Amino acid sequence: MSHNSFGHLFRITTFGESHGMALGCVVDGCPPGIKLTEADIQSFLDKRKPGTSRFTTQRREPDQVKILSGVFEDDRTGGHVTTGTPIALMIENVDQRSKDYSEIRDKFRPGHADFTYTEKYGVRDYRGGGRSSARETAARVAAGAVARKVIPKVTVRAALVQMGPHKINRANWDWAEVDNNPFFCPDAEAAKAWEAYLDGIRKAGSSCGAVIEVVASCVPAGWGAPVYGKLDQDLASAMMSINAVKGVEIGNGFEAAAITGEENADEIRMKDGKPGFLSNNAGGILGGISTGQDVVCRFAVKPTSSILTPRRTVDANGNETDIVTKGRHDPCVGIRAVPVGEAMMAIVLADHFLRHRGQIG
Repeated sequence: MSHNSFGHLFRITTFGESHGMALGCVVDGCPPGIKLTEADIQSFLDKRKPGTSRFTTQRREPDQVKILSGVFEDDRTGGHVTTGTPIALMIENVDQRSKDYSEIRDKFRPGHADFTYTEKYGVRDYRGGGRSSARETAARVAAGAVARKVIPKVTVRAALVQMGPHKINRANWDWAEVDNNPFFCPDAEAAKAWEAYLDGIRKAGSSCGAVIEVVASCVPAGWGAPVYGKLDQDLASAMMSINAVKGVEIGNGFEAAAITGEENADEIRMKDGKPGFLSNNAGGILGGISTGQDVVCRFAVKPTSSILTPRRTVDANGNETDIVTKGRHDPCVGIRAVPVGEAMMAIVLADHFLRHRGQIG
């Protein structure tokens, strides 16, 4: 299987399967001399790991990261620093229940990659989906923690802004609230209402989708490149690479199609002796290059495909049958996609920072 790498100068390659011995990544291109410890990475993995509330899969994985290479304990600096060589990160799987999938090993789960993987490769790992599982995203979060070290002056945050058909009230937006509820929701009122909604979805053995908004602040103007190296192009690619994502938008996104040019244009005035924008409909990117405003990206996650309601399908022998996917699954996989979206934003920005520095100096 090819295409397991992402990025150019800051490049990550992930490995491992949902029910394999371990998963992880190799981060290549991280500059030397950056302080990095396992604790720096673990805090972000703890946000993504399963079993943190009744609203996520009850698979019990500590997601403990180990740094295998690329970091040296420098006596002169009194800490662990990157050496500029590839950084290998590993996360062991300790709570696999492969037997949960034995009954469906020959059946194609609707909404999953079972059929397409079989058609392409002639073989698939039926134990939780193998590489197509959202479990793979743990490695991305680990890589994203390293990326944040490359761009320490940039703040990357994400929040769940819609669960199923229920949207937040943006007038209630409070970043401090994101860590106060199990949904990473910036609206305390919406988060409370979502509890009852998702409890009903969970108890019915069903699932729902979500929309996540990722915001990067303090990104300098000038990152990105015209035509084939656009910052928003790479952000769209990064977010679309996340499991279950079916749509991405930058700034106003699809809403821009419904307004006029006068409404959509981000007007400019002088502020403190330099140009400043009066709005941010463009999401902090013009012509593929950052404007210096917040970079804003949203992505839509489909409902978790593993549900308890019987669905019609066929098996590998062409027989028509029904399927019920047992096991431990997220009723809304979008919740744990929040730290994944942050990680992918950080990875793209770290890559573009190094590309900008390489070209401009």
